[in-house]
Amino acid sequence: MAKKTIDDLRDLQGKRALVRVDFNVSIKPKLPATRDEAVITDDTRIRAALPTIRALIGKGAKVILMSHLGRPDGQVVEGLRLDVAAKRLGELLGKPVKKVDDCVGPEVETAVAALQPGDVLMLENVRFHAEEESKDDAMRLPFAEQLAKLGDVYVNDAFGTAHRDHASTASVARFLRPAVAGYLIAKEIDTLGHALENPPRPFITILGGAKVKDKLKLIDNMIGKVDALLIGGGMTFTFYKAKGYEIGNSLLDAERVSAVQEILAKAEQRGTAIVLPEDVVITSQSIDEVLANKTGEGIPTRVVDANGIPAGWMGLDIGPKGIAEFSKHIKEAKLIVWNGPVGLSENPAFAQGTAAIAEQMATTDAFTIIGGGDTAEAVARMGYAEQMNFISTGGGASLEFLEGTPLPGVTALDDK
Repeated sequence: MAKKTIDDLRDLQGKRALVRVDFNVSIKPKLPATRDEAVITDDTRIRAALPTIRALIGKGAKVILMSHLGRPDGQVVEGLRLDVAAKRLGELLGKPVKKVDDCVGPEVETAVAALQPGDVLMLENVRFHAEEESKDDAMRLPFAEQLAKLGDVYVNDAFGTAHRDHASTASVARFLRPAVAGYLIAKEIDTLGHALENPPRPFITILGGAKVKDKLKLIDNMIGKVDALLIGGGMTFTFYKAKGYEIGNSLLDAERVSAVQEILAKAEQRGTAIVLPEDVVITSQSIDEVLANKTGEGIPTRVVDANGIPAGWMGLDIGPKGIAEFSKHIKEAKLIVWNGPVGLSENPAFAQGTAAIAEQMATTDAFTIIGGGDTAEAVARMGYAEQMNFISTGGGASLEFLEGTPLPGVTALDDK
């Protein structure tokens, strides 16, 4: 999937570069009442866009940034304005970043017209307009055309939203050419694409998370491409059920037991080992009780073999035997892709499995790829982010890319 990048753009001096970035950063309070209350708690996504923004500044472009923040659902939400992101970007760039209170309209056009080469302008949250996410072309495309009129070239550097067919991520490229990838998207495509097309071996994938339905397509696409699939998280128990184990009160997707049985048979035929943890950490508490307990203290737990979960108990992490077996595969691997925590890692009582895998991956000689989202957050929280070779900025986007699903925000860009 060879796409043109900003390196393929020649004379950008004085040109308007309309850039889709992903500044959907973590803020607190979670939904502040006003823009002044918003405080960024993790600026990773802003830092990830810096190479592209700096390169465009260096080429003499007028840089106009588009992003979303949170889920305002087509309404103006004061606490989800992008002032906080513009301020932080200015601090990181060491120069002022101008900000407007809309992303289309006369005020925006006036601000764009006043830009000088090397200036940076932050548009307002594109999701304040319902047209941004509309599936109706009659709504979305005119909005995309309005955005396109603000630029001379379009640059998409928002991999985290590349799987969304939205106005600012894909439709804008219908009206503005050239349309190229920024450095972040280019690196994501190159790294994840290499994992699928020409992997060093042994190549293993570790898959966690709660829901089987979210990962079945990925598992199916990986069979025959990887040497082993290590399964953890809540979806483990649907795999156990497919093998005839009793799972107590553990999470079960009953509708997909037969699909999992087909997956197990297909993997055996194609020589891909599906590795399930031999033991699990269980509790007699309900999931609501566990989620309400932020410290993990006082939660009754036991470690049992995978086929020994008693009635009334629920599995929430892999056990010591599972950790040992997963660690063995990690040590032997040359390439590892990890998507999804293998337990309820946000609760200390059920974080040991995820922490052990993160530690093993931090010390392995294999090339390690973290599939964004909850996995990236867990690795960062546990202090291992710097030891990973590549952390994707897109949870859903990286998942769909690895599934083999075309990403609208990428396919819309110019081919080399």
